[in-house]
Order: sequence, then C-alpha cells, then structure tokens
Amino acid sequence: MTAWGLGVENKLRIAVLAPISWRVPPRHYGPWELFASLLTEGLVSRGHEVTLFATSDSETSAVLSSVIPRAWSEDPSTDPKVAECLHISEVFERASEFDIIHNSFDFLPLTYSGLISTPVVTTIHGFSSPEIVPVYVKYNASSFYVAISDADRHPALDYVATIHHGIDTENFTFSSAPDSYLAFFGRIHPDKGVVAAIDAALEARIPLRIAGIIQDEAYFEQEIRPRLDGERVQYVGPVLAGDRSSFLGGAVALLHLIDFDEPFGLSVVEAMACGTPVIAFDRGSMPEIVVEGTTGSLVPDVASAAAAIMRVAQFDRRRIREVAVEQFSSDRMVDEYVAVYRRAIAEYGRRSSCQSLRQAPPPALRRRALEPTDPE
Repeated sequence: MTAWGLGVENKLRIAVLAPISWRVPPRHYGPWELFASLLTEGLVSRGHEVTLFATSDSETSAVLSSVIPRAWSEDPSTDPKVAECLHISEVFERASEFDIIHNSFDFLPLTYSGLISTPVVTTIHGFSSPEIVPVYVKYNASSFYVAISDADRHPALDYVATIHHGIDTENFTFSSAPDSYLAFFGRIHPDKGVVAAIDAALEARIPLRIAGIIQDEAYFEQEIRPRLDGERVQYVGPVLAGDRSSFLGGAVALLHLIDFDEPFGLSVVEAMACGTPVIAFDRGSMPEIVVEGTTGSLVPDVASAAAAIMRVAQFDRRRIREVAVEQFSSDRMVDEYVAVYRRAIAEYGRRSSCQSLRQAPPPALRRRALEPTDPE
C-alpha cells in the first residue's frame, strides 16, 4: 500500500532522524536530542511503528537504527562530518520502509529529500546563520516545515504548522517552597545572557547559581570566571537530566536574559513545570512562552529584571505549574505532530498524483503509441 493510501486510523511507519551531537536522550545538554526522544517515545506509546536513527548508545522503546557508536561531542575520535554523512544517508537509503520521515537534523538532510518518494517533515529548530536559509528555500515547495515558534518563522518559507516543544511534565516535581537562589540554566555562551543574569542577581542581592555546559571557553574565562565568588555567584557545572527538577524547582526564579531572538526555550518551560517563575528579556519566542504576570515577567533590560526579581513572591507557583502542564506537555506536542504527518502524507499523495497526470501523454497519444507502426 502506498503511503498516501493509508487510512486515518492506521498506524504509521515513522522514521525519526535525530542529531548525533549527543546521544538520545541526552545525559545533560542536548535540546534537539531531547526533542527527538520525547517525540519518539510518544509516537511509540500511540502504537505507531517508529524507527529512531540515532547513536548506538541511545535509549528508546522504538527500533533503534545506528551506524554511529557514540555522539561526536562525546567521542573526540569521531569525525563529525563523516559521521553525519553516514548517519543521514542511512535513513534515506531506507526511505521506502516508511510512510513519513521526520527530520530533526537541520538543513543537510533536505538535500536527500528530492531523491526519494517518501514525504519528509522537517522541524526547523532555528537558523544558525542566514547562510543556511537558501537550502530551506530550495526545498520549500517539496518539503513540510514545522516552526517551533511563530517568532522563528522565516518570511521566505512556508510552514505546515507551528508546534511548540513539549516536555514530560511528570519528570518535573512541583516545588512550593524554593530555596533562596536564582538560577541560570543553559549554554555558557554570550547569546544566552549569562553576564546579564549575573548583573541582575547582584543588583537584586540574591545569590545566582549558573548551570550548563561551557560552549564558549574564552567567554567563560574572560567574562564569567572573574565574577565567581562561590557565594553570590556560583558555577555548578552541567546538570544531569535527573537533577534538573531539583535545580530548577529550588530557585526563586529562572533568569533567561537572552541576547538573541531565541526560537524556543526548553529550560523556561522546565522551570515553569516546577512552579518556578521566569524573568526573561522580551524578545524572540519568549512572549509565546511566558505569560506576563502569571508565569513570569518579560522585561526590557537588566534594571527591569532586577526589579522583577524583587516581586517574584507575588507569583502563584502552583498556577505556574498548571499552565506548563496545560500548554507544554509532550502529549500535546506528539498529537500535533501526528496530525502534521497525516496532512503531509495526504498532500504528498495529491502532489504525486498531479505530477503523474502532468507527465502522462494525452489518451490519444497513448493509444497511438500502442498501435503498430504504419508501413512506409
């Protein structure tokens, strides 16, 4: 049976192409890998036949397919480009086994999509630079793009949907009585606003605990380390997946004073799931995630952030948790993706049918072609 001939009640054969920078699910950092894990497990729980393409040490209830032993960020002996080429080609060479391929690997897999007859849904996790946009533009008419926030939609592209990320809210414990510290949780990189978080915390005179991988060593050594004193400002290192709940739930607030238009913020949603309010700069996707006055505060600058910190006791932490569960559960996310898959399969079938009609010769010419050649 062709993919577009599937009934709406039939289970789907789905390939999920995950990144291989980290394993799935990640041990600490790895937002794209975390997304792939939550999506995959949710699809399996709904009875779909799912194959996860990820590193060999990944953990999943789906069928795991891998040609890469370990993530290149965790194995210095792995050449990232070679690993990525082998990894991506594996799913596309098996495309006929699936009704849909979900690309969660950025733009490179799109260059394979015109060589197969299986529809490809691509979650665009953001644009690392303007230079990658032409690839998305080239495959715009033949692919199905999903944005992770309305703020991150590119004007040159068409999208089948905007689907906010979801999390397993059951993995995050509600905390009604936090400790006496502020939290920063994310990559240690200028984009993530670590310095702004330090400035706001010092102005508010509340200790700040900084957690996350160091992605920019020079930035950490020059801008962050000199300000660490072990009391007012601490760096606690990466936080393992199992410790996120206690770290985020123990904070009086999460400071998310980003210095770029972030496509989404998983740490923001995770903090909210613990009942922790979020103080964020009003840019990027933050207005779509943080409900002003209910789950946190959207502020324009460091001074405003410091003032907002002094008002965090006014937030109803239980209500923050409720909003997170209502709006950002992985169940909601998975259901929305299944709807996109079915829409993409149906649309791809219509496109293929139209293409076949355009390529077929008129009936009279087809009959003529079957007749014996006229004698000269």
